[in-house]
Amino acid sequence: MSKSSKGTALITGASSGIGAIYADRLAHRGYDLILVARNRGRLDDLARRLADETGRAIEVVAADLGDKNDLKRVEALLRDDASITVLINNAGVGATAPLLSSDVDKMEEMITLNVSALTRLTYAAAPGFVARGAGTIINIASIVGVAPELLNGVYGGTKAFVVALTLSLQKELADKNIRIQAVLPGATATDFWAIAGTPIEHVPSEIVMRADDMVDAALSGLDQGELITIPALADAGDWAAYEAARQKLMPNLSKSVPAARYNVGG
Repeated sequence: MSKSSKGTALITGASSGIGAIYADRLAHRGYDLILVARNRGRLDDLARRLADETGRAIEVVAADLGDKNDLKRVEALLRDDASITVLINNAGVGATAPLLSSDVDKMEEMITLNVSALTRLTYAAAPGFVARGAGTIINIASIVGVAPELLNGVYGGTKAFVVALTLSLQKELADKNIRIQAVLPGATATDFWAIAGTPIEHVPSEIVMRADDMVDAALSGLDQGELITIPALADAGDWAAYEAARQKLMPNLSKSVPAARYNVGG
């Protein structure tokens, strides 16, 4: 770790798009980096550029997080490297086709990456952060985590999981000096769309945000202490109202008898 470093940020899905932009921004903020993705060539190119520009120490880890052995290697890094102060769970895939037009094996692969890998990496990082009394976990979710009707329902379900896990982590680690954030991008100009089955050219331009702008807004949200950051949301009060409505449900979600409106029992 370099002398003036703020620690090391481990970023998954770092070879392109949102992950690569996070790498750029955090290197320029003074973090050393561990860049994780499948494409070693892209990782090496990014690492060389950022090292030249910033002087940061940058490690490259070529790994497929859908492969158990590769995933375990990254988990071990998170457990064993005490210089790591930030985990960005960015790796993920999406789908745009409706359920009945989707390949269930592909859906299972998506769950493995978007849910299982993210969960295991979080479990690997959190204990060390707690033991050291500091750390940041950023989970890249999606607006479909709260609006699953917009795209493929399994994809929406994986991102709803990410939102739920983030909310739970915040509650559990509230007194541990750990920063938690879920970022819920809308449509973002990356290769996500082509991989998911809908080229970005087919998405209305008025709803597509530049990836640089998305990441900069997300980091601004982190700096402001936001737990949930929706880069396109103009009025933060809208999310506050959504959360207040959710909290209002809490006392009435579990009772010893059914609600009277169901006319059950005596």
